[in-house]
Amino acid sequence: MDQELYVFVTVVEKANFSNAAEALHITQPAVSRYIKNLEGKMNAKLLERSNKMVQMTKAGEIVYHHAKEILSLHGKMNVLVADLMSEPSGRLSIGASYTFGEYILPHIIASIRLEFPRIHPSIMIGNTREIVHQVATRQIDMGIIEGKMTDEHVVMERFSADSLVVVVSAGHELAQKAEVSFLDLENETWIVREQGSGTREATEQMFTDHHFTPGSVMEFGSTQIIKESVEAGLGISFLSTWTIRKELALGTLRVLDLTGFPVQRQFTLVTQDTEFRTKAMEVFLRVLKQG
Repeated sequence: MDQELYVFVTVVEKANFSNAAEALHITQPAVSRYIKNLEGKMNAKLLERSNKMVQMTKAGEIVYHHAKEILSLHGKMNVLVADLMSEPSGRLSIGASYTFGEYILPHIIASIRLEFPRIHPSIMIGNTREIVHQVATRQIDMGIIEGKMTDEHVVMERFSADSLVVVVSAGHELAQKAEVSFLDLENETWIVREQGSGTREATEQMFTDHHFTPGSVMEFGSTQIIKESVEAGLGISFLSTWTIRKELALGTLRVLDLTGFPVQRQFTLVTQDTEFRTKAMEVFLRVLKQG
């Protein structure tokens, strides 16, 4: 059955029998037999031929959709069984929102690679919504996010704290004040992340908690651009302390002393809703939680 599904999917994606036969390294009559056998088992016509091209029937569309999932699960099953019998190795796809992905994750990956050089991680950086979607649709193995989201198709687990502060350029007049209130910030331009970002969500929650409405807002899609803009005196921002360690050490940014700050939030691990994990995934999770 698996071979018949594989041939069927190949025919659909190659658009005709001859191209599928070439891709599968079998004869065209053999392709036809596989399709005929599958149609017999389904008791339905799955493909319509026209001008050497094929089109799926309604039944064919249903079979194609589920065949892709079945073949994917079959492949993962083989990988998991093989992985069980070997040392941690193979591909590991991780998604992370910007703060964790750009400033913390590289150090975790470096320590894993030092001990397990056969693990080959790939990292996808995106905002919170993008990462959750990628995990839910099984495009990546797991993700780390900063924002608060719910999704019934994934498992979420808080694992580490993060601190956020209000920062200004070293040359800003407020940088010299021992204490600052939100009244001092009414006329400032706030530079914030885009909608969907965990840091943007935390910024808006902070405004709400302090009953504060910024007079002017600039929206940028990168923490690095925001830091550069604050350094250049374009405005102020609300950022994770992880992201500004170098700038604080160099003295180019200053943290304002506001009552109730730093604000704490949690990093959240997002995983697929399954009890089976490769050894590479288990290694990453162990190092992540030890962190």
